[in-house]
Amino acid sequence: MAHARTSPADDARQSPVGAVGKVTVPIPLDGPGEVLVALRGGSEVFAAWCSEPVGRDVRVVVVDALSARSVIVELLPS
Repeated sequence: MAHARTSPADDARQSPVGAVGKVTVPIPLDGPGEVLVALRGGSEVFAAWCSEPVGRDVRVVVVDALSARSVIVELLPS
């Protein structure tokens, strides 16, 4: 039985980097919060870190992926 392989382009399409999300659990300065990100035709939850505290319901953009379920975000520019 053949196994499906993913190409680098497939991996890039699945990456949350560049996606916009909304903070669901406030992000403190010294630890993670949580963001809900629209991804792959649905929504996914990620643990999120930011260089500044971010309150609930604030829109952010994912700038880096630390792991499959953890991201670094920045405030979405106005």
